Amino acid sequence: MLKLIALITIQSALLTASQVLLKIALNTIGKFQWSFAFFKTVFTNIPFALSGLSIAAATVIWIYVLKKFEFSLAYPMISISYVFGLLAAYFVFQEDISWTRWVGVAVIITGVILVAHK
Repeated sequence: MLKLIALITIQSALLTASQVLLKIALNTIGKFQWSFAFFKTVFTNIPFALSGLSIAAATVIWIYVLKKFEFSLAYPMISISYVFGLLAAYFVFQEDISWTRWVGVAVIITGVILVAHK
């Protein structure tokens, strides 16, 4: 069980990192255009590239998890990525987080604990 928790935590952190890097990249790119110059800017953007690498690494870990562990155990546990996402919104993007969202995070954490408990 400890191995699964470690893998899910790493996978969820990579998923969150991917989305944070994608948001950072999109904030620096500017307005969307159907032009070569726009797509050149997108595909030469370092945070965009790192986002792709992060999601690729998360996918490799997820493939391993799906192969080795019960789906009914593993899949609900990746909801921990929502917790990481909320923390990233607060610490990286300095967003104001309402108390209801913090309560939602507590519910998610409680759910993950219940799923992990046999």
